[in-house]
Amino acid sequence: MKVLKFGGTSVGSAASIQTLLTILKDEVKNETAKPVVVLSAMGGVTNLLASMAEDAANGKEFTAQLAELEKRHFDVVKTLLDVQNQNPAFTRLKIHFNQLEELLQGVLTLRELTPKTRDQVLSFGERCSTIMVSKIAAQHFKEVLYVDAADVIKTDSAFGNAKVNTELTELLIKTLQQENKDKILFVTGFIAGNDAGQTTTLGRGGSDYTAAIFGAALNAKEVQIWTDVNGMMTADPRMVKKAFSLTELTYTEAMELSYFGAKVIYPPTMIPAFLKKIPIVIKNTFEPEFEGTVIRHDCKASTLPIKGISSINNISILNLEGSGMVGKSGFSGRLFSLLAREQINIILITQSSSEHSITFAVSPQDTERAKQVIEQEFELELLAKKLEHLTIEKNLAILAVVGENMKQTPGMSGKLFHALGRNGVNVRAIAQGSSEYNISVIISAQDLSKALNAVHDAFFVQLTKTLHAFCLGTGNIGKTLFAQLNAHSDYLKEHNGIQVKVAGISNTRKMTFNSDGISLDTWQEDIEASPYTADLKEFIAKMKDMNLPNCVFIDNTASPKPIEFYEDVFKANISVITCNKIGNSGSYKQYRTFKDTARRHGVDFFYETNVGAGLPIINTLKNLMNSGDRVQRIEAILSGTISFIFNNFKGDANFHDVVKEAQEKGYTEPDPRDDLSGKDFMRKMLILARDAGYAMEEADVEIQSVLPQASLEAKSVEDFYATLKTEDAHFAKLKDQAEKDGKVLRYIGKLEDGKVTITLQMVDENHPFYMLSGSDNIISFTTDRYKERPLVVKGPGAGAEVTAAGVFADLINLGAN
Repeated sequence: MKVLKFGGTSVGSAASIQTLLTILKDEVKNETAKPVVVLSAMGGVTNLLASMAEDAANGKEFTAQLAELEKRHFDVVKTLLDVQNQNPAFTRLKIHFNQLEELLQGVLTLRELTPKTRDQVLSFGERCSTIMVSKIAAQHFKEVLYVDAADVIKTDSAFGNAKVNTELTELLIKTLQQENKDKILFVTGFIAGNDAGQTTTLGRGGSDYTAAIFGAALNAKEVQIWTDVNGMMTADPRMVKKAFSLTELTYTEAMELSYFGAKVIYPPTMIPAFLKKIPIVIKNTFEPEFEGTVIRHDCKASTLPIKGISSINNISILNLEGSGMVGKSGFSGRLFSLLAREQINIILITQSSSEHSITFAVSPQDTERAKQVIEQEFELELLAKKLEHLTIEKNLAILAVVGENMKQTPGMSGKLFHALGRNGVNVRAIAQGSSEYNISVIISAQDLSKALNAVHDAFFVQLTKTLHAFCLGTGNIGKTLFAQLNAHSDYLKEHNGIQVKVAGISNTRKMTFNSDGISLDTWQEDIEASPYTADLKEFIAKMKDMNLPNCVFIDNTASPKPIEFYEDVFKANISVITCNKIGNSGSYKQYRTFKDTARRHGVDFFYETNVGAGLPIINTLKNLMNSGDRVQRIEAILSGTISFIFNNFKGDANFHDVVKEAQEKGYTEPDPRDDLSGKDFMRKMLILARDAGYAMEEADVEIQSVLPQASLEAKSVEDFYATLKTEDAHFAKLKDQAEKDGKVLRYIGKLEDGKVTITLQMVDENHPFYMLSGSDNIISFTTDRYKERPLVVKGPGAGAEVTAAGVFADLINLGAN
């Protein structure tokens, strides 16, 4: 036979009770033995009863709440019971509500609520729901028996959390079942009774415990816990949307997870089933076809390194330290015996190997009482300065990773702390048992959601990793990046295991945010409809306040303003991807600060598009150096504009017309001198030199100007073009000389022997830059390994498509980290 327990949501409405009856009909049809059905109070009723009792004790009126409670039950009876069957149910329920009213009236009169009276008040939730459901079930099943668990589950008189007399209870349950084999027993969960016939309760998760007690007493085939979720999950689905249901767990794993906050099932529930090796099945009342989670002693081997990540949302830690503890035998026993006598539950303990300090976690409501009793107990040691005054930290949380496979898998702790550290989650205390079933850490409560998601992503590698991107700039590059992300999102998930959620966008006018991801189909409409006016400082602050895991700040602008915030972003443990070269080409001190701050905080600083747009230049240089190669010389053409001009300045062409054509095709800035001055080229070479290990400043780069001084000093663009005509002979002479010698003109940057020069050169067909065409960029690395034949990277070095693709590639690299 089986024991089926239904939780508060499963009996919370007429519709859910109908679903419960459907499940029960299938069970009765498929099994020969009649099941035992254990029921909780209707959803929210226990809290309502507790509130009514507290109100009565404080002299407040409770009649409106009592009327609401009565109406809830009566409405279900009217909906689900035939008219001729309603009066018996109303009568039984009315008797209980009258008793409850008398009891509360007594509490109101005395202004006193004892634990014994509180248990009696709370018991009416289960009694009323079980009477109601059993009367409704009698319309569908031949033999139904209502059972008040207080008659068969016998406990001591520790009201609120009574201890079960197992031997007597099992005898009474077996006798009850033997006398009623042909009946479906509907049993009140949560409540029990002492030898004096007084009502007691079984504490947190008491209805589950009732089911396990009945299951153990009757050697049930299994105990089913019907709730409103699909079994036990890898993490709290309210905080981790990627959490998934577990097929099976061992008793140990389930107890560890449930102890640390997984509220689907509670640790005491499993003890009777654990002792008898009875499987516990967690099922969803509202999705009964789902397999759910089976908790059993003989689980199959799992490929998962951990089974789940559990958490306790709000705890406090107390730290006791001092020389009086060192080598003092019995000190810990004295401390924890004191707390046990005061019924202060200790959630977690950690002690330094020097025995100089003990840190332990308690519930917030126990914090001040724990402090008070400890200071009283150790008053003499405190006065003698052998102990420091107790320190308390509040607003903390516990995160625990659980799984039996952890003890066989190296690197579990490293993976946990890497995920936390990379996301800026500070660990306040650590506890791990020698069994290695559980590693627990104490962190700030405000970081819990971020930590759970980051750790879940780290351990469950079969799931997609989520990056939360905050993007500045919606110009050509920004727009193109969003289009590329949108078009390739499925490919990213399937082949790279990465999902990019754009959580924030800002341009110069508006900004918008969404922690679940801004739609890349409607982002332009979303930003226009946003109430937020663009404010870079506020954008950064909001990004930090959202506190999402695996964040990246993407700068798709050419403005100096975002650069001011890079260091602050790194310090918030957020990575930066930028195509804005102003930051890395500023002062060397600034460049070094960005690199060092990113490294110290364990985040990435990617800027591939600073040099050569989408070409893999920065990454190639990095890989050469990381592999131990030594760069002897770098030569490069890193201006698409200048490349186009000199590739087309041949034959009968004159320099003026070629520059004009480049501008008309959109290759140059509105003022072509911004390109032809070599300033942008200089920045790129400076970044390359710094990445190659040279501490260089802008002034250290020698630039030979392509343009005569008169052209550079022209007052307007029109005047500039006029000077080009005047200087036509100068440019024609250069072109003719090159053609005469069988060479071509190339504006080349070179890094060699720690010096950077940018000069106009004539190169022959043996030079790798000779065959350059269009607006391509090219770079040549001569190294110890690539000495005879340099390593050459060539391709488009400008344009929104290739620049956005470079940012995209940086995002993929970030996801891999």
